Amino acid sequence: MELTYRFRDASLAALALTHRSAGKPNNERMEFLGDALLGAIVAEMLYETHPKATEGEMSRLRAQLVNGQALAVMARELELGDRLKLGSGELKSGGFRRDSILADAFEALVAAVYLDGGFDACRETVRTLFTDRVVALPRSSKDAKTRLQEWLQAQGWPLPQYDLVGTQGEDHARIFDVNCVVAEPFSVTAAGRGSSRRLAEQDAAEIVLGRLLDAQDKH
Repeated sequence: MELTYRFRDASLAALALTHRSAGKPNNERMEFLGDALLGAIVAEMLYETHPKATEGEMSRLRAQLVNGQALAVMARELELGDRLKLGSGELKSGGFRRDSILADAFEALVAAVYLDGGFDACRETVRTLFTDRVVALPRSSKDAKTRLQEWLQAQGWPLPQYDLVGTQGEDHARIFDVNCVVAEPFSVTAAGRGSSRRLAEQDAAEIVLGRLLDAQDKH
């Protein structure tokens, strides 16, 4: 994999690969911007390629694509580690191999493309880099409630609680509203809706799982 974009201002690319251990200026602010750009562009790709996916499913899929480990893999494919500017301490400890540093550099590089060429250039670059990964994403055959339960159990956390909060409509076309609550260690609540209580619970579970994965990635 290679970055096809060609910078007009090479200093932006150099700054994107400058870790804070090397002093100031560094790539921290660009990392913040790149994270937001990646999230939006990858979300757009998932919206297009998974027209039947729920909000929760798309959140889960995005988390698979833009978590620190996944971005570090992409940074290695682009050989960013060889071009990183690090302080002496990070150099001695092998910082150019560290997932967090590589992922941050990748996000900063996305921001550098945006700052150099504008949103359309950034969007085209990200879509080129992520197209194969989006297409290859597996869709789990397990339902959302099962996946949420298994994920929580794997973390050693309490199981979710499902509460029926209301129904509406005639008997032949009734709509159910359900809340899914995970109290610890994250306080997460999501509302689901469906033509049966079971479907409403699945909808809510999908949203909660996506939010938990997002929160875990940020921590």
